[in-house]
Amino acid sequence: MTPENSPPVYLDYLNRYDIEALGITDDEILNSIEQALIAQGRGETEIEPRTHIRPRVGVEGHFNVLRGWIGDKIDSAGVKVVGDFVPNYQQNRPSEYGILTLFDPHMGAPKAIIDATGITEMRTGAITALGAKYLAPKEPKILGHIGARGTAYWNVRLLCHLFDFDEVRIHSRRPESREAFAAKLEADLGRKIIVTDSWESCLRDADIIVEASRLPEPMPLLKTEWIKPGSLVIPYGTMSAVELNLTDIMNKVVMDDWGQAYGVFGALRAHVDSGKLSAETLHAELGQITAGLKPGRENKEETILFWHRGLSLSDIALGHAMLQKAKSMNIGQRLRFY
Repeated sequence: MTPENSPPVYLDYLNRYDIEALGITDDEILNSIEQALIAQGRGETEIEPRTHIRPRVGVEGHFNVLRGWIGDKIDSAGVKVVGDFVPNYQQNRPSEYGILTLFDPHMGAPKAIIDATGITEMRTGAITALGAKYLAPKEPKILGHIGARGTAYWNVRLLCHLFDFDEVRIHSRRPESREAFAAKLEADLGRKIIVTDSWESCLRDADIIVEASRLPEPMPLLKTEWIKPGSLVIPYGTMSAVELNLTDIMNKVVMDDWGQAYGVFGALRAHVDSGKLSAETLHAELGQITAGLKPGRENKEETILFWHRGLSLSDIALGHAMLQKAKSMNIGQRLRFY
């Protein structure tokens, strides 16, 4: 069949401004990601380990390539490419630029091209928050968060959506960055944010610890001795900021997907390489817990670690939700592809 007499193929295009116009809510973000996790736990998805492209020596940045498919109601395949270049802040640019492409899994035709810079930040924050939903101590009172750029905003925002914290503490390397981050959070969330001047003052005795630092190389800045028994620790920086003995104090270690444990980067890279964390010692994937196949937190004494690498499934699910809302609101552009 020639292009002239075959059925036409159209794809939808959503840029950054279209995404902002959607006004997607915290609950819409969390619900879409949770449904993807449930589908993953039930085995209704296909996911490939992410790959990394490092374009040249001497450039502090790389590309992440994520691929997957979700069945059931979403029924979409997708590929996301994200450029992760930390020094972009020097040009007042986001650290990450991303594109998500969605495809029809029945015939392979493209369905959409979506700005994924915001999707990456939202879905990462949602995975952090949903991990806490199932793994955090009951009624956590103190949140300690390291990092002020990229995904940091949505971590704090969505955690505060789920929990009524007495204290929200933040820290990052640059004072101007953490002060600006706190000001934005206070304006958007209507609550006090405590800016700390060290990792220890931010994290010691917190009920939920989130490490989303952007280090140039592995540095054990998060000390195991600061972690309170019964807390939840969520480290996911590209470069590890934790000590090798971190897993020694954990009653459970949970991941978003064990297939992402191997690779060049990751907060627990050394723990996998040394055998401290393996498929046998991993308690569960988060999808298995959300689907009710394995238990999450079972008592207040458990100290739990949740390591998430970021999944293509989350990108696809949130991109799908945005695309459906955009169609209902007549937002975006429709392009003839074939």
